[in-house]
Amino acid sequence: MELGNISKPTYGPGLEAPGSSAPGLVTMAHGFLRLVQPNPLPTDLINFGQSQSEFSREDIHELLLYELGFLICVAIGVLFILLVPLVGCCFCCCRC
Repeated sequence: MELGNISKPTYGPGLEAPGSSAPGLVTMAHGFLRLVQPNPLPTDLINFGQSQSEFSREDIHELLLYELGFLICVAIGVLFILLVPLVGCCFCCCRC
């Protein structure tokens, strides 16, 4: 592996997406992520110097709206985790 000139490095273009053997799956995953999280992160709300008590209701509301897609996915996942075993148990125990 050649290191090149360390004292005067040369910079190339930015990172490129790696080639994939399953471009359909990659497209589907990116489509899902764009559907769940279409808005950019509101970076002006995130200040690590602030304490937790300094967040206003509007800031919390905006962050929850940002995370709304993920919250809906979590709620659907919890429903599946609870309902699938319950329905399976009903089918197994009550085979009338």
